[in-house]
Amino acid sequence: MLELRFHSRGGQGGVIAGKVLSVAIFKEGRYVQAFPTFGVERRAAPVMAFVRIDDEPIRIRTQIYNPDHIIILDQSLFNMLDVTQGLKKGGTILINTEKKPEDFDFGPDYKVVTIDASTIAAKHGLGSVTQPIVNTSILGAIAKVLKVVKIESVIAAIEEDIPAKTEANAAAAKEAYEVAVG
Repeated sequence: MLELRFHSRGGQGGVIAGKVLSVAIFKEGRYVQAFPTFGVERRAAPVMAFVRIDDEPIRIRTQIYNPDHIIILDQSLFNMLDVTQGLKKGGTILINTEKKPEDFDFGPDYKVVTIDASTIAAKHGLGSVTQPIVNTSILGAIAKVLKVVKIESVIAAIEEDIPAKTEANAAAAKEAYEVAVG
């Protein structure tokens, strides 16, 4: 079983990213489970979303405490919580940031990959320049970097599950997939 944990803020699309990713994985014939956890429901509050992926039915129904990989949609969360808590050795930390991977020091046990999903989202008119909605951009990077799903499945899931600005969201995912280095 492969387990992913998303860290985001309310309004960035972290919960929707987990849901759309799960739809894409399900389209590929695998079992998947996606669910969020959050405290006070307000814009910009820290939010976590979880995705489990397996070739067998998933029977576990708990929060993910030891993810294989983490996806961070807002690097300012580093100041609030330990986003690497429980991350398995050898796991990947995918961060939405303008910085380069070498600008981060999480130690030798993890691989750090960065993508400027905010700029990609803003370029495609997703959210605003100051508050971009980065979920579909990050999904393109996940497809490239983590290789847990094909980009074609991500695009199909976006077309099925994202009713607003569907073409722009698909274009943002494609662009992130093309520029991500993993």
